Amino acid sequence: MTNQKTQLQIARLGQRGEGIAQGESGPVYIPYALAGETVLADVEGDRGQLVEILTPSPERIAAFCAHYGICGGCAVQTLAPAGYSSWKRGLVRNALKHAGITAEVRDLVDAHGVGRRRATFHARFGSKGEAHVGFMKARAHEIVTVDACPILAPQMAGALPAARAIASILQAARNPLDILVTATVTGLDIDIKGHGPLTPALTDALTGVAEEHDLTRLSNHGLLVIERRAPILRMGKAEVSPPSGAFLQATEAGEIALASAIATHFAGARRVLDLFAGVGTFSLRLAETAQIHAIDSDAAALAALLRAARERRDLRSVTVETRDLFRRPLSGAELAPYDAVVFDPPRAGAEAQAQALATIAVPLVAAVSCNPASFARDIALLVPGGYTIESITPFDQFRYSPHVEIVGILRRDVKKPRKGRRLLG
Repeated sequence: MTNQKTQLQIARLGQRGEGIAQGESGPVYIPYALAGETVLADVEGDRGQLVEILTPSPERIAAFCAHYGICGGCAVQTLAPAGYSSWKRGLVRNALKHAGITAEVRDLVDAHGVGRRRATFHARFGSKGEAHVGFMKARAHEIVTVDACPILAPQMAGALPAARAIASILQAARNPLDILVTATVTGLDIDIKGHGPLTPALTDALTGVAEEHDLTRLSNHGLLVIERRAPILRMGKAEVSPPSGAFLQATEAGEIALASAIATHFAGARRVLDLFAGVGTFSLRLAETAQIHAIDSDAAALAALLRAARERRDLRSVTVETRDLFRRPLSGAELAPYDAVVFDPPRAGAEAQAQALATIAVPLVAAVSCNPASFARDIALLVPGGYTIESITPFDQFRYSPHVEIVGILRRDVKKPRKGRRLLG
């Protein structure tokens, strides 16, 4: 089908931050257009490419990054703060509505802080072997080379030079690389993916890169190349040295905001269960006032959590258990001894575990998610089990992207019988 320039009226922003207009055959999705704008777009099927803004939205502001609209990292930079916050809050409200849940969604909490403390840089190689390092282009498999990214934390300043140096060492194989960089208290921690096993010569060369760029640790597919000093993250009173590539919240401010919100509600709990616990984002802070049992499928992450807990004599008892909660969710009997449960699963959510929680009288549950759809589905499983939604709060640590973090707090009167056994899913 041949592209044709079409004048369209943008009705609203979609889940990915694109403008949505009504075309002759249905919705047309136009990235970088804003609600209320009249635009000219090249349209093919249900996709449009913005050509010209004929009537701009009064909420349109200037983008602050020269790569906006080319780099695929940011979806919405040109929407004024009030409209932006309303859009992100609406992502959560719409997901809950779709799942049949009626609940108030609190205002969006800004959790960007000083910026992202981790990023994945992509390296691709040209016909002559030259390395192109940066982020993926929007809706394409090409690399946008960048000199800096304004949404990264200042501690990430050396990340791009280090990623370029790594790519230049590994360019002979021409394998596409993903280079995950994390800013820790002690410096940059890098894990390389895509190259495969390293020869002794490449290992020596990468060791030289780590020395030159003062990296704390450099790994290849999680296997240590060199650790010059332990990468350290502070979580409450504890200090954690995470395994290579371990899951972390995107910003330090976001992690603190999420953990603080949960700790406030869990203040009276004596025994707490932390599901999908990772390296202890919540466990190590909650252990200041409660006994913690932390469960995750990542044994290395739990080992890091346990080491950090044991180094602090002022924390309560912390125990860990390696378990795949997707295949073996905790049963009602296993959940029963706890005063409170927090679960923070991957984007797929915790459907099986939510179903089990709905059958038992745990007084307090905190559901954490970065996916409004799976979050809403899991909440819809808990409510018929007798839980009442106390609060739902969106947190914006993924600024300018269509991602949003959510904390839902649910309570259940342990003396109150459940309202039937119907489970939604």
